[in-house]
Amino acid sequence: MFAYANIARLARDERWFQVLTRKTRQMKKTLIAAPSAFLILLACTAGSDAKDEAAANAAASAQSGAVFATAETVAVGTANADAADDPAIWRNPADPAASLIVGTDKKAGLYVYGLDGSKRDFIDAGRVNNVDLRDDVNIQGKPGILVAASDRGDKAQAKIALFRLDPASGRLSAIGKVDAGAGEAYGLCLYRSGAGIHAFIVLKDGTIHQVALDLKGAKPAGTIVRTMKLDTQSEGCAVDERTGKLYVAEEDVGLWRFDARANAPITPHAVAKVDGARLVADAEGVAIAPVGATGGYVLVSSQGDNSYAAYRLSDDSFAGRFKIARGSLGSTEETDGIDLVAGDFGPAFPGGLFVAQDGKNEAGAQNFKLVAWSDVAALLGK
Repeated sequence: MFAYANIARLARDERWFQVLTRKTRQMKKTLIAAPSAFLILLACTAGSDAKDEAAANAAASAQSGAVFATAETVAVGTANADAADDPAIWRNPADPAASLIVGTDKKAGLYVYGLDGSKRDFIDAGRVNNVDLRDDVNIQGKPGILVAASDRGDKAQAKIALFRLDPASGRLSAIGKVDAGAGEAYGLCLYRSGAGIHAFIVLKDGTIHQVALDLKGAKPAGTIVRTMKLDTQSEGCAVDERTGKLYVAEEDVGLWRFDARANAPITPHAVAKVDGARLVADAEGVAIAPVGATGGYVLVSSQGDNSYAAYRLSDDSFAGRFKIARGSLGSTEETDGIDLVAGDFGPAFPGGLFVAQDGKNEAGAQNFKLVAWSDVAALLGK
């Protein structure tokens, strides 16, 4: 639910007018379509002591499918601005509790966090917006963890900024940048196909370029092998590599699915519409929750009402929605990017990790909240 206290912050953002107009419209839609959500939000934030907070948490869990963050990252360095945007999770198979999270400060660069939320590294990478990573990638002849980010430094020419993540130190080192077509870079996700690595770069106008990355030489290279198009502003994307399906969120329209193969048709297939109830504009971050060989969910951050919608990968049907409510840590609002990785992450997250950007972190600058995926899966029935 949009709060008028956010107007000053939105006014500082480069898109303040568009965001303010959109959020006002979304507030009206939400009050009409889902008044209970408004009451639930009030219940979740009303309590001032521990007893009231516990009651609010219980009410949210019972009525809206709420989960609670059990850890959060330190805030990004850019204060009083819409700065934190997108996370990417690396799971350490040898020591799951030593896994890492990479997050963007889209005004300044990339952070690396531990699962306790502490800062492990920051690299001045400029205006990087979305981020993704892949393990065991051949980088300049050596296997490593590849981190890719959409680079908005030049709004006329999209670029993909590439980095190597050192799992031992948690530090990032720059590899170089790859041209990704004319236009402003916005969303980004990676796709491993056999031995090859492709990046999908989503431009702000809805153009989607599929870029084949060549990391063998001293400088990285990229080739645009295919272009797709959505009609309006789009950003979040994720690939289900089990089935070769690409999911892209068109902010005011809904969620779309493409065939991710480079030689496949470019026709989009509608998965979910922005309807003001299940999915409220903006539709932002996208993540895949795999179950078994082909099952599971695609998750979308429903930014307009501070929640997350889940759709079944098997048939695109609606599976449910949930909020990250106020508990021992704060709730999340106006989430941009999300990420999810299943599997063991140690004692704190034994059933997988879900990370969401928090657009209104109570402590000050924006940050990222960490949630046990098993808590979400229990709500969805898997």
